[in-house]
Amino acid sequence: MLKVGLTGGIGAGKSEASRRLSERGAVVIDADRIAREVVEPGTPGLAAVVAEFGDGVLTPDGRMDRERVGDIVFADPGRLAALNKIVHPLVGERMQELMDAAPADAIVVYDVPLLAENGLAGMYDVVIVVDAPVELQIERLTTFRGMTEDAARARIAAQATREQRRAVADHVIDNSGSMDSLDARITEVWADLTRRAAAG
Repeated sequence: MLKVGLTGGIGAGKSEASRRLSERGAVVIDADRIAREVVEPGTPGLAAVVAEFGDGVLTPDGRMDRERVGDIVFADPGRLAALNKIVHPLVGERMQELMDAAPADAIVVYDVPLLAENGLAGMYDVVIVVDAPVELQIERLTTFRGMTEDAARARIAAQATREQRRAVADHVIDNSGSMDSLDARITEVWADLTRRAAAG
């Protein structure tokens, strides 16, 4: 099993890269998706979030209001640490379950937004960083996610810098161009991953 860490700043296009790796045969374990699952209504995770942050972080239908929580935690490192203390262990348990279920010869891609921030590079055989210029990240976040420019800049500032992510990368995927150029780069990276997996 080849363990691959995939990361990138918000708005860099990590999800596009993840989807393309999945199409080529990777078993993708998406930490963001799991982070949503572990705070679904009725879960111990959501109960812990409400105990920490209050009922004001719930939507009318009883779900966690991710935008509201985001606004709170990205403005206050102490609150972010409190949220991470609840969510990260739950995510880690679920990721381990999924890894245990993957075939022995799989290329397992862990889609981990905060890989560099949390010093996790050493957990993977290969680290892939999806990269885009900050101004392009902001443009994508304001255009496609409806964020204000200030909110987008705050989210980016709360993450590792491009240089910090690149420093832990075995592969950097530049996602500032066309979808065709992204596909071409993914094909190159996939070829390397399959070589590494075959070599054991």
